[in-house]
Amino acid sequence: MHRTADSETSLRIALQKDGRLTDKTINLLEGIGLQFDNYKRSLMLKCRNFDVELLLIRDDDIPEYVQDGVCDLGFVGANVTAEMGADVTTLRGLEYGMCRLSLAAKKDGIIKTVSDFEGKTIATSYPNLTRKYLEGKGISSKVVTISGAVEIAPRLEVADAVCDLVSTGNTLRANGLEEIETIFESETELIRTNKDLSPGKKKLIEKFLVRIDGHQQAGRSRYIMMNASEENVDEIKDIIPSLKSPTVMPLAEKNMVAIHTVIPIDEFWEVMEQLKSAGASGIVILPIESMIV
Repeated sequence: MHRTADSETSLRIALQKDGRLTDKTINLLEGIGLQFDNYKRSLMLKCRNFDVELLLIRDDDIPEYVQDGVCDLGFVGANVTAEMGADVTTLRGLEYGMCRLSLAAKKDGIIKTVSDFEGKTIATSYPNLTRKYLEGKGISSKVVTISGAVEIAPRLEVADAVCDLVSTGNTLRANGLEEIETIFESETELIRTNKDLSPGKKKLIEKFLVRIDGHQQAGRSRYIMMNASEENVDEIKDIIPSLKSPTVMPLAEKNMVAIHTVIPIDEFWEVMEQLKSAGASGIVILPIESMIV
């Protein structure tokens, strides 16, 4: 694919055209301030306010496009990159699109442990990862590559078991299968080409990563406001698992203050009762759009 004249300074980023990661990736890009037209209308989009061009392609093609330098960056599942064995650099795990690649077999069958896969036929869309795992365990199995609907292979007697992506496990259960062993944990990741990049591209990537880091940090945090008596401030400060020292401001009511801070969301509910017991009142929790720390 021919690169345009501004390719020394602009970034080309690959992402999945249609699939389980597409909408969340678009939401992430919009969340870090990138503006572009409706992505469903085109395979290539130019951002209006950031020197970035988006290329929407099949997820299986993303690692190769990034490896070959056709695209500088790519948003793709770690499972795809690992299966392809692409020569790329992972810049960030993005904390969405979580899934796992698991060996599974008939719930009422004889396969109950990893060693039971010895001599069995396994259907999968991930033959490389499957073979690598089995070889590492010293297990000899026949791996059959199937491009889709892997979970029905045992019912069709195409295979004894499967190695397939699992999110909730509902699809496996609906087909009478149960997970035996997880062989690979996956999430969406941002990958970068290992081809030489111009100084302009490297600078843009740094800016891009600052935005992503801020967006991710904001997603994991909440802005907390509460009121308290001045005499309780020290105790409340000891309880708050904040990133930095909280802001304390006097209120119109004598000896009362407002305390503002940012805390990890997964810790807030654990400390809320402690805050109330320490004298905090009027506790308000707010989402954060982005933050730079």
